[in-house]
Amino acid sequence: MVLRLLFVLLIALNIAVGAWLLLGQDDAHGRSPTDPGVPTLHLLSERPAAPASSVAVANTEPVAPAAPAPAPVAAASTAKAVPPTRPISYTCISIGPFATPIDLRNARSALSAQASRMQSRQEQTTQTRGWWVYLPASSSREQALEQARKLSTANINDYFVVGSGGQPNTISLGLFKDPANARKRRDEVVSAGFPAQMTERTETVPEYWLDLAVADGTRFDWRSRLRNSTVGSHSTGCF
Repeated sequence: MVLRLLFVLLIALNIAVGAWLLLGQDDAHGRSPTDPGVPTLHLLSERPAAPASSVAVANTEPVAPAAPAPAPVAAASTAKAVPPTRPISYTCISIGPFATPIDLRNARSALSAQASRMQSRQEQTTQTRGWWVYLPASSSREQALEQARKLSTANINDYFVVGSGGQPNTISLGLFKDPANARKRRDEVVSAGFPAQMTERTETVPEYWLDLAVADGTRFDWRSRLRNSTVGSHSTGCF
């Protein structure tokens, strides 16, 4: 009976020790030994080192907030406005006609420093070679020679019987630069009883021109540089 009681007591004691070990140690079950809401105490040596950016410096005066940087001034507000450039206007003239390409080349050299632009051109023109007094062509060479003998009999000299070319068997009575002299010669032959006629002789010849564009406001005196009294000038379209 005593042994049985002792065995029961030992069993009860083991149960009590096991319950105390199981339920009596708070740290084993992750429970805090302090009351809820109370912060846990730590030793200074246990506290982690605070980062430099978060350490507050004691006994320092508060730093005033930095003044905002002024807004950048637009360059356009300080820069002076540049007025737009006005286009240059030109006056264009033609100088000529020059008789030969050499005359034209000399004019270009003399005026190149004053003109903004230049261009040369050649044109064909009809010029008067003079005034021709003549007797109309006869139907044959013999008739033309007979007409010439009659002129000699009438004391009309200075004639020539045309034997070839575009007007054969015509009797030429002279080529005159002055039309007045040509009319006088014709009237003399007509008064002697011959059917003299008068016509203008022309030919096509080249002539040379120099066109120039000169900026308005520029003093341009081409005559003082060329000194050529045989040429003139007139306005022309700009190029």
